[in-house]
Amino acid sequence: MKRIYVDNAATSYPKAPGVSSAVKRCLDEVSGSVNRSSFANFPEAQEVVWETREKIAALFNVPAAENVVFTMNVTQALNFLLKGLLRPGDHILVSSLEHNALMRPLLQLQKQGVEFSRVRGDREGRVRLADFEAQIRPNTKMVAVTHASNVCGTILPVEEIGELCARRGLLFILDAAQTAGILEIDFQKIQAHALAFTGHKGLLAPQGIGGFVIDSELAEQMEPLISGGTGSLSEQEEVPPYLPDKFEAGTLNLPGIYGLHAALNYLENTGLEAIRAKEQALARILMEGFTNMEGVVLVGPASLEDRVAVISVDFPDRDNGEVTYKLEKFYGIQTRCGLHCAPAAHKTLGTFPRGTVRFSPGWFNTKGEMQAVLAAVQEILADS
Repeated sequence: MKRIYVDNAATSYPKAPGVSSAVKRCLDEVSGSVNRSSFANFPEAQEVVWETREKIAALFNVPAAENVVFTMNVTQALNFLLKGLLRPGDHILVSSLEHNALMRPLLQLQKQGVEFSRVRGDREGRVRLADFEAQIRPNTKMVAVTHASNVCGTILPVEEIGELCARRGLLFILDAAQTAGILEIDFQKIQAHALAFTGHKGLLAPQGIGGFVIDSELAEQMEPLISGGTGSLSEQEEVPPYLPDKFEAGTLNLPGIYGLHAALNYLENTGLEAIRAKEQALARILMEGFTNMEGVVLVGPASLEDRVAVISVDFPDRDNGEVTYKLEKFYGIQTRCGLHCAPAAHKTLGTFPRGTVRFSPGWFNTKGEMQAVLAAVQEILADS
């Protein structure tokens, strides 16, 4: 039975051509650690690390490669940013569509005296700029939002939010987990102060490598979440004050960076516009099919406007988990069922606590596979 993978919102599969061989080459042929080794075979590795920073900087239109900091993933990056910047008495605005990668560290900070307010979206996951502005307080320091919902795919108006933050003197932090490698993101145009990304979703890279890009002035104010050896200023026990070393204590995930480097090369050659167009075409097939299918409720926006290829549905007369199980067992179709680590988003969309079955096609899926998904769902629903 052929496998049809439609869980790219969780992690992309397959990875970009060349990624696995780049990771293997690093493990097989590269010895040493960044900033610490001077072996004859290591300069190439240092160059790959720097080139990867340059490619990320170019992808997001960040002025300097040193403003790219590597972490494990978006979750770790958001922990760095929130815990490194927020202090007791500060207030932060978030949307009601956020993933637990943002909300759980924020709930930890709340116990330490940080306050937050949720700007509630509607049943299609749309938020209004006026609602953000209405909830700004004298002690509001930051707005932090996801670029697109991992439950319903709705794209938030980040350029408008960035303009609001600039006008009101607030920090703007963007979670690009669902959009990096899919949408064009201009760090300067949206007036963000920091942006968190991960390699293993739209960037088509391995798990365990991600990071954040950050404004230089903000980096000076931010305390590092983790400190330790960096291979630089080793005569001192203080944390290096400059980027990226200030936030990159410990040994970097060099195999992951090699994989990310190869994935970024592939994305450059393919083009984000082509990726976006294909994913939208695949999502359109699913949306049109589910809209006309009895026993299925499509969650989120009714159109593809301002939406990424994340399609959640509910089966009101069925157990969503049972549908998911049958899709894989009998048809080889791999989806994601549940609350998707975003309970507030499901409450906003009216799907809590049941959750949804999420279909998230990616660059390597085909139109034929989408038709097969629809046919399989129809057969499951027809089987009483």
